[in-house]
Amino acid sequence: MSQTSERGQWSSKIGFILAAAGSAIGLGNVWRFPYVTGQNGGAAFVFVYLACVLIIGLPYLYAELALGRYAQKNPVGAIASIRPGSAWVWVGGLGVITGLFILSFYAVIAGWTFGYIFKMLMHSHMEFTSFVANTPIVIFLFVLFILFTVLVVYGGVQEGIEKWSKILMPVLFLLLLALIVYVNFLPGSGKGLAFYLKPDFSKITGKVVLAALGQAFFSLSLGMGLMITYGSYISKQDNLFSSGLWVAIADTLIAIMAGLIIFPALFAMNQNPAAGPGLVFQVLPAVFEKMPGGIYIGAVFFLLLSIAALTSTISLLEVPTAYLVDEKRVARKIAVWVVAIFTFLLGLPSALSQGAVGWLSRPIVGGMEFLSLIDFLFGNISLAFGAFLLSIFVGWVWGAKHAAAELALGYHGSPALLKLWSFLIRFLVPVFIFVILLNLFKIF
Repeated sequence: MSQTSERGQWSSKIGFILAAAGSAIGLGNVWRFPYVTGQNGGAAFVFVYLACVLIIGLPYLYAELALGRYAQKNPVGAIASIRPGSAWVWVGGLGVITGLFILSFYAVIAGWTFGYIFKMLMHSHMEFTSFVANTPIVIFLFVLFILFTVLVVYGGVQEGIEKWSKILMPVLFLLLLALIVYVNFLPGSGKGLAFYLKPDFSKITGKVVLAALGQAFFSLSLGMGLMITYGSYISKQDNLFSSGLWVAIADTLIAIMAGLIIFPALFAMNQNPAAGPGLVFQVLPAVFEKMPGGIYIGAVFFLLLSIAALTSTISLLEVPTAYLVDEKRVARKIAVWVVAIFTFLLGLPSALSQGAVGWLSRPIVGGMEFLSLIDFLFGNISLAFGAFLLSIFVGWVWGAKHAAAELALGYHGSPALLKLWSFLIRFLVPVFIFVILLNLFKIF
């Protein structure tokens, strides 16, 4: 089999958009976005979030896509093709490593979401803390979710990732739509809509802006070279501007739709919208149980959460797989299993750190147990640091001029847009990502 056929290519523009949107859409949209919105004033936060996606997230997304399509390689190979033998290659390596660590704990949480489908249907009253501390259940769900992911990535770009994205993404959208209709007919749901959609601009503070900036950035799956890898499978004839825009729109739309389910449901049941990270696994199941037919509604909700998680784990597994295929010439079907087994071993401590193993459950640094610490180090710090370096690489080392030339292929719009993008990627985007990084260390 040739190297080209091993790498693969998207068969269509819509195939790429659905796959890339699926990679961006995940627990960050359906789990994190609603509780961060609830903690930061509702509609005012949503307004700032949308502005951040447009000004920071989208320009950076274009940078990764342009680099990937230009080099037709994974993050390591892409940077090495432009600056061979330089230290910049380690930035690509950081992206691959970051993706691996994120996948290791993300698949654990994804397993919880899948388990909650059956927890709802079986009317189980097992507390969340007891559920995640149950070793046999947690390990089984963790392995199961990795296997789901392997089965998709094993099929390759067109027959695996693209084919399943075309199935999973419409199903996800329809499930969201059905739940939106249902919860917004509940008595009292209108208060939730007002909280979510009617902004009080006096609530916009520096804290709200930083929270929106971080959410906009992390929700698009930026900073680990994921979009570099997906961009490497795009045809040179495709318009990256329109493709990237549709990815950002789809990702943002799903997050907004998740809020249209959660806030009306919370207000209808007189629950606190600022419940925090426990909102989905602790508060919502109790809310669903009080609704007419809520057991089944809850099961459908966790089904859509599982689908959102799966579309992300697929892309997270694809990045290190592409690295082995491109750089080490490993056959894809072997590379997928190598990465999957390594991910399982890497993720075991996270799976066991929620009470199953005592010493892993104890606070390590800053009150964080193992899973939370890995999430903070790789899902936040490493992600933001890698994105900061990649924005510098694209804007200044490779050069905004060369990147803009790649973006111009297949683009027939105004040259002014390319100039604006060049300015943003060189000056504004790195500064804002650096601000996110500083905020993570609580310097501000």
